[in-house]
Amino acid sequence: MKAPYQVIKKPLITEKTTILREENKFTLVVDRNATKADIRQAAEDIFDIKGKILKVNTVLVHGKTKGQLMRANRGRRPDIKKAILTVEAGTDIRLFESI
Repeated sequence: MKAPYQVIKKPLITEKTTILREENKFTLVVDRNATKADIRQAAEDIFDIKGKILKVNTVLVHGKTKGQLMRANRGRRPDIKKAILTVEAGTDIRLFESI
């Protein structure tokens, strides 16, 4: 297993994830090779919420192709892996409290 800060890269804060917080679901960008068990362990270590994570769901998001239509040099955004952590009611994660 990697170090916790290598597994969890950053929180993902969008309009949709802000709505999901009301359902006790927190969204993070994680390492693409991380397993659900790695993500659960890293989140428990970093956010100090041992035993309060009910579920870990992961989603692979493919990066969009960007660039102008007639150009040969088209760029591409990187692929990312999102993890949605469902925690017990009343549990708050320090990182998301100020948002």
